Parts: sequence; structure tokens; C-alpha cells
Amino acid sequence: MVSRDFRGSGRFASPIGSAASDAAAGSHSLSAQDVVRSLHTDLQRGLTELEAGHRLERYGQNVLPRAESAGPVIRLLRQLNHPLIYVLLVAGAGALVFGEGVDASVIFGVVLVNMLVGFVQESKAEAALDKLQAMVRTAARVLRDGRERTVPSDNVVPGDVVLVDAGDKVPADLRLIRPTNLRVDESALTGESVPVLKEAAELPTATPVADRRNMLYSGTLVATGAGLGIAVATGADTELGNIHRLVASAEELATPLTRKLAWFSKVLTAVILALAAVTFAIGVARGQGVGEMFTAAVALAVGAIPEGLPAAVTITLAIGVGRMARRRAVIRRLPAVETLGSTTVIGSDKTGTLTENQMTVRAVWTPDGRFDATGSGYGADGEILDNSGQAGDAHIGALHWCLLAGAACNDAALVHRDGRPGVVGDPTEGALLVVARKAGLDLERDVAVALPRLAALPFSSERQYMATLHAVPGQDRRVLLAKGAVERLLTLCTKEMSADGSLRPVDRDAVLAAAENLARAGLRVLAMAMKRVCATEQFDGSSMSTPLVFTGLQAMFDPPRRDAAAAVRACHGAGVAVKMITGDHAATATAIAGDLGLLDDGGDVLTGSDLAELPAGELPGVVDRAAVFARVSPEQKLRLVEAFQASGHVVAMTGDGVNDAPALRRADIGVAMGRSGTDVAKDAADMVLTDDDFATIEAAVEEGRGVFDNLTKFIAWTLPTNMAEGFVILVAIVLGAALPILPTQILWINMTTAVALGLMLAFEPKEADSMQRPPRDPRKPLLTRPLVLRILLVSVLLVGGSWWLYSWELANGATLAEARTAAVNLFVAVELVYLFNCRSLTRPMWSIGVFSNRWILGGVAVQAAGQLAITYLPVFNGLFHTAPITADVWLRILGLALLAWLIVAADKRLRKRLI
Repeated sequence: MVSRDFRGSGRFASPIGSAASDAAAGSHSLSAQDVVRSLHTDLQRGLTELEAGHRLERYGQNVLPRAESAGPVIRLLRQLNHPLIYVLLVAGAGALVFGEGVDASVIFGVVLVNMLVGFVQESKAEAALDKLQAMVRTAARVLRDGRERTVPSDNVVPGDVVLVDAGDKVPADLRLIRPTNLRVDESALTGESVPVLKEAAELPTATPVADRRNMLYSGTLVATGAGLGIAVATGADTELGNIHRLVASAEELATPLTRKLAWFSKVLTAVILALAAVTFAIGVARGQGVGEMFTAAVALAVGAIPEGLPAAVTITLAIGVGRMARRRAVIRRLPAVETLGSTTVIGSDKTGTLTENQMTVRAVWTPDGRFDATGSGYGADGEILDNSGQAGDAHIGALHWCLLAGAACNDAALVHRDGRPGVVGDPTEGALLVVARKAGLDLERDVAVALPRLAALPFSSERQYMATLHAVPGQDRRVLLAKGAVERLLTLCTKEMSADGSLRPVDRDAVLAAAENLARAGLRVLAMAMKRVCATEQFDGSSMSTPLVFTGLQAMFDPPRRDAAAAVRACHGAGVAVKMITGDHAATATAIAGDLGLLDDGGDVLTGSDLAELPAGELPGVVDRAAVFARVSPEQKLRLVEAFQASGHVVAMTGDGVNDAPALRRADIGVAMGRSGTDVAKDAADMVLTDDDFATIEAAVEEGRGVFDNLTKFIAWTLPTNMAEGFVILVAIVLGAALPILPTQILWINMTTAVALGLMLAFEPKEADSMQRPPRDPRKPLLTRPLVLRILLVSVLLVGGSWWLYSWELANGATLAEARTAAVNLFVAVELVYLFNCRSLTRPMWSIGVFSNRWILGGVAVQAAGQLAITYLPVFNGLFHTAPITADVWLRILGLALLAWLIVAADKRLRKRLI
């Protein structure tokens, strides 16, 4: 491959090496002869096998560079790269050093479980760049030693003369020399929804990639025709290779969740270390031993650390992955589940994402009226309706011959692939076949049999139309049909056909006005014409000698997806801005955006040229006001994502093409299409939509918000216990009293309640108003001020309640073990009732349904059984230093828990509007 790393380095200081570099850099602006000379090749004979071998050895294979992937050990260790895990590891090591083997074992067990869950999820999602290699690894036809040969595309070298035909995948970047009715589908690379007609003429140096009609790009598909070109760039130097480098260099950002958890973990670590230091200092000041106080400080730290939080985060996200999969969204990276819930801007590609990527005739205009075509895509569902809503008669007059010209003067074919309708050939011609079938024409009986083709004039850029000559069985006359550019075909017409089939002089002004109105609506317009001719009519393959009869216009577009408009409205209702970012033309993009409601608020339409002229400092403000970005290059898509992020947005980028991959990687979350998406896009994305439906993103946003809500609920539920446990120990040290709760009892509380109670919040259904509220401010902390106040309130209730009950029991004759057992059970009882408060942070428990989350009821039953075991089973009494308690103690425990529930419920009601 021609490697940019070697340009100017002197490593391959040969004329061919530098010439290949120059040709690749600007071959579209060079004449064919200049390209041939610069690459030392021959159009008639191609390269010799010997020279091709030398160039292959010099430049390497025509493949994209292979990325180094992390091995399983690295990926497993990577799961430790989290601040909360650091805290747990330090606490576990400290517990181990000071003889707290049980504590250390539990903590390290939590870390191990968290590592395994994250490792398994990442392993499932890991996509090798071999898919990128497969995208361009095909067979190629080249000239070698004057003969046509088929070689692996890996072995194509700069200077090879390459031949392509309809259906071929272009093996390298080619400078086109001889096109023959050549149209290429470049939608995956540029976003252009219609195959591009190619020509050989040289172009200005500044011509954008999407407009370089004399270039064929690696990985694109030949729709129709044939061509011969010279390979000017291979491997990493192709446009596909350039995008590959952009993908590799695009920085992957931390998600809102990971950013907030990192901040939260730092604050939590600081608080825990401060409490432990205060505890140690106070104890030593009171004359207690340094070793004893160090052990107490470690116990406080272990108690204050929410051991269940890392596992809860991973499991909650994993449950979200399952829910998303059921809604046809596959998560490749675990935090992406939550990220969509934080999204403030969705930057969506047009072709294949917001639209079907299936050209569809929307209107048929004849000299006597307009007909609208219903349905979309290549399916036969739909009708041809006149202005009154009645079905048009497609078997007589202008409508009949307009539809027949589109269907018979046509080289495409309709097929079914994987149970879905599709087209072989030019999608525009496929659309003409579909609309004829919707009107009731039988493509076999009314076209192939009734009008067998005798000859054809293929479309060319010079001619600007296609014409075919057909026999009429049983008659000595023939029919000539034509379709093409309106202005060009109209010059060949002297008559126009009316609805009843009669002829009259063509009204050129009316035709041009109708075409302009249709084009203004973002439709691609083709003119249709016909004429009955005698058998001696000249049709020599280069021109037509007879004037034609104009029959009508057919206007088509790539229609919006069926549910896309509703999904856009839902996103707007949820406060999420939707921006169309496409490589297609501005008029087409504007029309589709209007249909989808993207311009309802008066958003601007900007082109790639507009963006290129904007200073970097002005870009964030300008892009916020725009709704549509057209004719945008891959680099500009990446720049747009960065501009949105510079304005503080959380950006989701959707797309399906190669040109979307760098922006997908750079966005906070990249969303690729599963059916129509390229492997490049899927590999760069965090999430893949298996149904390619933009409406699935609405579901993904809803699920993401639900996941974040449930994580917030878990944190709001677990932190009061950890804080209270730490403060209970601190108060005991300050007072010089015996600990009301021992370290082993603290670990029992933390681990059993986290598993049996807290994790049940991960199964909490989404709240009804999740899509009626605006997205969370990315700058807003994980815990808002009202939630922090609630956490402190519950912590105070736990500390005060446990000390009161502990002191009451001791004062009334209970042993130390019995008093501690009462305190342990009070902690769990308050956590249990507080769990029901946390099922919704703003609404009362009864408004969401007591039985709407049956997992919680099961968890309560398990936790209750565990508390009875630790209280009454001798083996647990020995392990955890507990003792059986009497019924009146349980009444006091339940009474205090009920009081805590009522206080929190009252606080929730007072603060409902603040959260």
C-alpha cells in the first residue's frame, strides 16, 4: 500500500514511489495521460507481473492496518480501573494486614465478582477489525502483461489498470479513465442516496470527495455500467483508510455515568479517609493503643465503603442491556445503556437512518394532472391516487405511457433478499418498477411480454437520457420509450399526451414549472416520453432521429422511515434535540427534515461549505441553532460532534455508513444500524439497532433514563447505612464506649442487604414521566442537594435510633450481645422500609403499586429469613457475636422503622418539586 508514513522520508526514494503519492493526493485534478505517466503504467497492457510483484513488496498489501487488540488478561485487569475498586482494594488489603480475614475475603470477593461481570460483557461486545478487512477484501480484475486477470484485491497495487462491472465492489481508489454508463453507489462513504454517474474528465483541485465524478473509491459498489481505471491509492491511503485513521484517532470519552461515579468515588474516598483519620486521632488522644485505633479506623473505613455499589452498577447496567436487547438494541459497551438517558443531542445520518435508503416515487405528473403514490420502499403496498383520492387508470393515456416508459426503459430488477424486497441495479430504476406495479401493471405481462426490447441507448452524461426500442407483438410498428433529465428530454418532444391518449403540442412552460415545484420539494424528477414508430425507424445506438411525445414526470425520493417522525417528536418532547448530519444535497436533506419535523422550530440548514468558512470559536453557537447539516465530510461530522460537546451537550451520533465511523467513536454514544450498517460503523459504535429503526432510539433513551434512575435510587438507598455505620463507630470512640455494632456485623448488614434488598431496585420499572422531563444537566452531580439532605436525614435516624435502642436495651438488663443484635436488626429494618421509599424518589409508594416490582418482595422475604438466622441460630450467634432477642425488642425495632418511614415520606412530599 502507498503509506503516507513514508512520504518524504527517503525510505522509498524512487520515482514510482513519489509519483504514486502525488497521484493519490490529487489524481482527480490530473488528466488521464498525466496519471498514466506518473504511475509508470500502460493502459493497454497494464503492469507486468514482475513489476506488480515489486510494487506489492514495496508498498505492502491492499488492506487496512490491523489494530492491536488487548488480550483476555489485560481486559480482565482493565475491570479494576475504577476509583471505587481502588478504595475497596485498599480497604481489603488493610483489613488483611490487621487480621480482619473475614472482612478482607468479603471485599475481595466483591471485587472479583465485579471483574468477572464486566469482563464477560466486554468479551461479548469485542469486535475485531477483521470485519473492516472483509469490507474491502474481494477479487479484482486487472490488466497484467496485456491480459485480463483476476487477482485478490489484497494484491492490487498503485498503477494497476482495474476493470469494474455492475455488482463489483471497488478494490482500491481508482482514477477513472473509461466509463460506460457507470453509476456507483457511494452512500456508505459519502451519504449520497442515489448512485453517482461517473465520468472521466479532470476536475478542479478543490473538488470535494463527494463530487469527484472521475474517482472510484475503495469499498463502494458499482450499480450499473462498466469502467476502467488506474489504482492511485491502496490500503491505508484510500479514502476508506483515511476514515479508518480518523476512527482510530478519535478519542473515546468517559460516559456521563462514569464521570459522575468517578467524581462521587473521589468525594466518598476523601470523606472515608477523613473519618478514619479523625477516629484514629481521637482514640489515640484518649490514651487508647495505636494498633487498636488503627484497627478501629480500618473497621470504620470498611463499614463506610458501599461494597455493593460496583456490583450494583454493573448488574443494573447488565439488566438494562437485557431490556434493550428485547427492544432491538444491542449494547456493545456496558455504560452505553445509561448514556442515552443523559443525551441532549442526537446527531443522525439521513440515508438509511432517518430514511429507508430505498428510492420511492412520490408523485407522477402528467399534462392533465398530478397523481400521488402511496407506500414507501420497494414493497408493492400502495396506490396511485388522483387529486380526488381516486385510483388513477394506469391502462390508458398519459399515465399509462408515463409508467410504462419508466418500467420498460429500465435495466433494474426487483428481488427478495432475506424475506425483504430489494432491487438489483440502480435504485432509481427500481423505484420506477415499483410504482408501475403499484398502479396495477404486471411487469412480466404488460412489459416484458407485451413490449419485448429490441435495442437500447444507455444513459450517458452527454446524452442525459436513456431510450429503448420495443416490438409490439402482432403489429408491424414499434414503440420507442425514453426517460431522462427534464430539460434535455423536453427538447426532443414536440407533442404531449392527454389523459385519453390524444396528442397536442407540448406546453414546455407548464412542464418546467411542474418539474421545478417537484424539485423544490426535494424530489428527484425524471421526464418520460414515447413514440410509435415504423419498423424502418433509425435507432443506431448513438442518437434518435424522431421527435417524441412527452407523457409525464416521475418524482422520487428516499422516504423517511415509518416511525421516524413520531420518534423525533418524542425526542423533542423529552428535551433531546435531533440534528440531521448528512453527506447528501441540501435540498434533499431539507425536504426530509421538513417531513420529520426537524425544522418546526425554525432551525437553520448549513452545508459543509458553510462549516468550512466558520472560525472554530463560532462553531458551537452556530451548530446549536442549526437543525440540518448537508454535504458534510467525515472530518466535519467529527468536528460537529466536538462542537456540540464543547457546548456541554451529551451527544449520541447515529449512522450506518463508513463516513459515520469517526463521529460514532468520538460521540458520547455511537449508535449504528444493524441491517444496513457497515461493519466499520458497527465496530465504532457503542450500540447497534438490529431493526435499523430510528424509533428504537426513543426506546433506548427511555431505557437509559430508567437505568440512571435505578442507579440513583440504589445510591440514595445504600449511602445512609454506610454513613451511619461509620458515625456509630466514631461516636463510640468519642464517648469511649463499647461499639454498638461490630465490624463483622457491619459486613453482614452491608453485603446481605445490598444483595437481597438493594439490587432489587435494578428491576424497578421505568417511571411514567421519564420521557416527559428534560434530560439531566451533564454538569449536575450524581446526587442532588435534596438527595444529599435526605441521605443525611436517614443517616441521622439510623445513628440516633441505633444508639437509643442499644442504650435502652443495656439499661434494661440486656447483655452486650443482645443489645448489639437489636442494633443490627434496627439497621436492617430501617433499610427495608426505606427501600420502599426509594422505589420512587419523588412519588409516594402507593402511587407506583406495591406489587409492580415482585423482586423486592422476594428480597424482603430472603432478608427477613437471614435476620432470623443471625439472631436465633447458634452457629450465626458464634460467628457474628449475636444473641436471641425477645418479642418486645422486635416491637421496638418495628416501631422505630415505621417512624423512620413516615419521616422520610413526609420529607419526600415536602421536597417533591426540588428533585
